[in-house]
Amino acid sequence: MPRYRLLIEYHGGPFQGWQKLPGVPTIQGTLEAAAAKLDGAPVEIFGAGRTDSGVHATGQVAHMDLQTDRGRKVADAMNFHLRPHPIAVLKAEEVTEDFHARFNATQRHYRYVIVNRRADLALERGLAWRVPSKLSAEKMHEAAQALVGTHDFSTFRDSDCQALTPVKTLNEIRVWQEGERIIVTCRAQSFIHRQVRSMVGSLVDVGRGKQPVGWIADILAAADRTQCGPIAPADGLYLTQVDYGQAEPS
Repeated sequence: MPRYRLLIEYHGGPFQGWQKLPGVPTIQGTLEAAAAKLDGAPVEIFGAGRTDSGVHATGQVAHMDLQTDRGRKVADAMNFHLRPHPIAVLKAEEVTEDFHARFNATQRHYRYVIVNRRADLALERGLAWRVPSKLSAEKMHEAAQALVGTHDFSTFRDSDCQALTPVKTLNEIRVWQEGERIIVTCRAQSFIHRQVRSMVGSLVDVGRGKQPVGWIADILAAADRTQCGPIAPADGLYLTQVDYGQAEPS
């Protein structure tokens, strides 16, 4: 039974997140339905990360086992059965049976896009967070560096999080401006539920001058969810890359 590794892109807007749920559209469920049509039998698909409702991906990784060897036609065949859903298999390659998209991943990369302008979004509606008040990317980046390293991230942990521990290691977080866009990128082996959106929302409070730069370090140390700033909407968040092999040091 051949195993295939998939590189996947999707618009998260129409879906209730990655994880398959009964009676609602999800990324995993839609992919499994397409794979079943391809293979003529039920197929289980395992993803590297369980993105939330509305979160997008340009570099999600998943794997699946098929009954027959489909060679290099897997990506094209999957895309045929996925239409018209906003999901695309960018690449499919056969891998060994010991490859697991989730458990073998050593690092996950996320990107958050903020459009800092007063005018409403037209072309990027649903694909970015519009913040009308002026933001300082420099202050946001400076404040964000307090989050790098191994910490108890309880302040940025969703109340529904099922992770065994809030202690995670954030290898890198960067904030910079490109025209009217402010970009936040971060990478870690794993994240707790809604950690990235919680961090971005708090950083925006710093960027707009509502809180001082040192506030991020203070609320991190508090390890108290009630100290967190607003949660950034799902629209601006993208899973951009999943690494396999040795992770880079923090």
